[in-house]
Amino acid sequence: MPSYEAQLKALGDPTRREILDRLRRRPMAVGELAAAFPISRPAISQHLKILKDARLVVDRAEGNRRVYAIDERGFALVRAYAEQFTGGVGQPEAEPDDDSWRNW
Repeated sequence: MPSYEAQLKALGDPTRREILDRLRRRPMAVGELAAAFPISRPAISQHLKILKDARLVVDRAEGNRRVYAIDERGFALVRAYAEQFTGGVGQPEAEPDDDSWRNW
């Protein structure tokens, strides 16, 4: 399986994307993350395991807690994959207001 597959699969889940959005702001402990979701702490831990296995988050021990943060290595793989389609171009152009783009 190509190296970016795990990242794309992990990003496919809306709960995991929301976890990443929260971690984008600052590192957080599992309990702190779990308090923000309507699912159990073990379910959040399972999502974090998937994100960690995909190299999208890293964790470290702080006392008896695990604190998670964004792992940029995994996002570099996703970025490299996406750049195959954009040629490394920065921001995408806005779609035309009409359907003329469909006639290419």
